Amino acid sequence: MRIKILQIAFGCVFVFLCLGLFYFQVIQFDRYRQLSESNRIRLIPQEGTRGRILDRNGVVIIDNRLSYNVLLLPQQNGDIKQTLSRLADILGVPEEYIRSRYRQGGYSFFTPVVLAEKIDKKNAMIIEELKSELPGVIIQTVPQRYYPYGSLAVHITGYLGEIDQWRLMQLRNYGYRSKDIIGYGGIEERYDYYLRQEEGGLQVEADSRGKIIRVIGFRPPRSGKDIQLTVDLRIQKIIEEALNGNKGAVIIIDSYGGEILGMASFPNFDPTVFLNKSDSTQDILDDPGAPLLNRAISGAYPLGSVFKIVVAAAGLETKKIDVSTTFNCPGSIKLGNREYACWDKHGSQDIIAAITHSCNVFFYRLGLLLGPDKIYKYALRLGFGKRAKIDLPSESSGFVPNPLSKRLTRFENWYPGDTANFSIGQGDLLATPLQAVRAMAGIANEGYLPRPHLIKAIDGREVNAYKKITSPLNFPREVLEPIKTGLRQVAGNPDGTANILADSALSVSGKTGTAQVGSRQPHAWFVGYFPAKGTSYAVCVFLEHSGHSINACVVTKKIIEAMKQEGLL
Repeated sequence: MRIKILQIAFGCVFVFLCLGLFYFQVIQFDRYRQLSESNRIRLIPQEGTRGRILDRNGVVIIDNRLSYNVLLLPQQNGDIKQTLSRLADILGVPEEYIRSRYRQGGYSFFTPVVLAEKIDKKNAMIIEELKSELPGVIIQTVPQRYYPYGSLAVHITGYLGEIDQWRLMQLRNYGYRSKDIIGYGGIEERYDYYLRQEEGGLQVEADSRGKIIRVIGFRPPRSGKDIQLTVDLRIQKIIEEALNGNKGAVIIIDSYGGEILGMASFPNFDPTVFLNKSDSTQDILDDPGAPLLNRAISGAYPLGSVFKIVVAAAGLETKKIDVSTTFNCPGSIKLGNREYACWDKHGSQDIIAAITHSCNVFFYRLGLLLGPDKIYKYALRLGFGKRAKIDLPSESSGFVPNPLSKRLTRFENWYPGDTANFSIGQGDLLATPLQAVRAMAGIANEGYLPRPHLIKAIDGREVNAYKKITSPLNFPREVLEPIKTGLRQVAGNPDGTANILADSALSVSGKTGTAQVGSRQPHAWFVGYFPAKGTSYAVCVFLEHSGHSINACVVTKKIIEAMKQEGLL
């Protein structure tokens, strides 16, 4: 009886083993074959080269150069301790440092361990020459971002860093992985998909213990595409030098095509800090001057008297005024119990004189005739209160107030004094330098707001789509002519608020602005275009808390004279 029970038990075990064998060998054949292949076939990665960034003339703004890493294949090493000791001597680092790197990376018997990064070329050549004495040691060439001009144009180009968790979740389906290096800010972020390289490597066969048997194949890495910008590096250098450490922004744009020829923001920063994981990274993030902020497109500020061109266009087109209409400026007007001042007593002013002298009283009275809703409508028409959709991330839309928005957001009524402030670009109005220069370009070209853009070509193929995207203004000639005459006299008339530009190398038209900011120093603006005839360039100079607008005019003059001297005009 016991023998029978044993026979049955052994029979059941045999049947179970057969079924298990059938399950693993037949039913799960494909799965385990794939696992076997993945254990047998390995890939030693090799980095491709990230696409370069060039200016409009083909000058390389951001390039790549080779960096050298030291890798160790543990499965091919006889005496790891001796190898690590020898490497420490060659590299001139403590042996414990090399040992700790090995311990941190040695989780897999097959995976190469990075022992040292970015070693100099001399040491890399020594290690290559001593390869026979350093079994399993590999010199890996890794392309490294190179900035031949340092921080020049850094707010345009952006910087590189390791992908964060939020971006990884957003981009995982597009082939991005943990530890990938991606673009942050500027062109590096906006066109990362084109710039990023594709990893390649050696495909090798390894035995069950991870030892390499043979090289099966090689998949070459793919380099990213080069990006050519509309920026002229010569102009970029001029505007950054003209800023001369003043906090603010400068933009120069082609008035007709919308091409950005130069864009600077200060303070700036060193882009290599983030790539090298320097201790200075946190210093940049904590800097109260906000060097990462691109003030040209992301900073929104009170516009001051530059906004008067919006009110002038509204008054002329709605026929609330014409070129013969005058208002007397005694130095202030009284609304309710409050005096609203002008910066001088201008006497009788028509629209041209009011623009020339930047007369507040004239625009107080015109704004009250128009009303806030009409001013709001024309501000939107000239591109304020909405993004210009430049091909850069983090553009601000600014803010254009109206009675409804004030009631909904601040639960307050709108008063005539609010309209008076609104009419001269004060109050709750906020605008970016990009919006200001785009509006001035629309006045200069007499027809439309161009689409500001930085992309000229990708991988040698010209991109023309942005040039065709415009917003028509549809202002009649009788609206534009008085405004353009006034803007010309701002710089050309001895009484104009930008008369310092009268003796510039070229005739300049534009509008100054001194925007009050509470108890702090005002912001200084100059927004204009040059030459006055046959216009090619629109310019915005914004100086944060710099005082009177004359300071922005001084910077503008330096830029124009330097461009003339360099043969760029």
